[in-house]
Amino acid sequence: MLRLILIILTMSLSMVTESFSQKKKLKDFFKFKNKEIVAINPEDTTVQIDEDIFVIEDTYWDSLAMEEEISLQRELSLAHEDTAEVVLAYDVPVQVTEQLMVDSVWVTLREYYSVWSTTKVNPYEIDGEKFADTLALSLTFDNPSLDWSLPIPKTEVTSPFGLRRWRWHYGDDLRLKIGDSVRTAFDGIVRLARYDRYGYGHYILIRHYNGLETLYGHLSKRLLKPGDMVKAGDVIGLGGNTGRSTGAHLHFELRYQGNAFNPKEVFDFDNNTIRTTTLIVTPETFSYLTEARKIRYHRVRSGDTLSHISYRYGVSINKICRLNGIRRSTILRVGRRLRIT
Repeated sequence: MLRLILIILTMSLSMVTESFSQKKKLKDFFKFKNKEIVAINPEDTTVQIDEDIFVIEDTYWDSLAMEEEISLQRELSLAHEDTAEVVLAYDVPVQVTEQLMVDSVWVTLREYYSVWSTTKVNPYEIDGEKFADTLALSLTFDNPSLDWSLPIPKTEVTSPFGLRRWRWHYGDDLRLKIGDSVRTAFDGIVRLARYDRYGYGHYILIRHYNGLETLYGHLSKRLLKPGDMVKAGDVIGLGGNTGRSTGAHLHFELRYQGNAFNPKEVFDFDNNTIRTTTLIVTPETFSYLTEARKIRYHRVRSGDTLSHISYRYGVSINKICRLNGIRRSTILRVGRRLRIT
């Protein structure tokens, strides 16, 4: 009888110890990253976070309660199984906060940064010509304060958006002097800050909280880097004449999902103001693409060379050769049509 009592006591003690151990493991399991993510490393797909963590009190331990708590925390934090998907979208580490306020709606980073490149102006692979939605994008908001600004005070457009001689011009050229301050049009985060020898020169592209992006080209100096957060009116660079440019000016573009559209849909440059606080994006916004994508040709004249034609149209010699099935050594005969777009 005594032996039986000892066996029962031993088993009870073992069960208590095991229960305590399981409870401790469960408590350790309920540690979640709080505060903000301060860096993302694309090489090892890890996240570095603030040291502060919190532990959920061990009041209820049934499976239903655990599932509810885990589900809640997954909604609030990036530090879970979706993290790798977000990290791989980055080309370089970018300073971010855990959530961003977009037009009064909290949007998680997974949605906001689903496509994020620091090397490509248009990484989205979305054809604007097939755009079929109607969207209302708020350009300003009171809480938090999302404001707007002209890129250059008292703006004068020297070359507008549209067909310019032989190819489409995807922005407005704004008059300035070398060294003039260039300001961001809306609140946002810098996605690109690069140099394009044959195009934009020194340029900066900023993604804004409403999904729009603005591009500022031909700068003499860039003052920001990818990941920098800006407020409307912040100076982002100095005006210049770099890249493919024939005089000092700012090339200013507005883009949505990678597709440029006429900046005058948003700004009234004649009166130095904004046209509306809510931009309506429709298929008509990108209808110009049908005209812009038409195939265009150059008719060879006396004295023309591939180098001269390449420079004139801003198209590489290799592309001209590929489009026309010729080589660099091909003799260009007067009157021949060469496809350039």
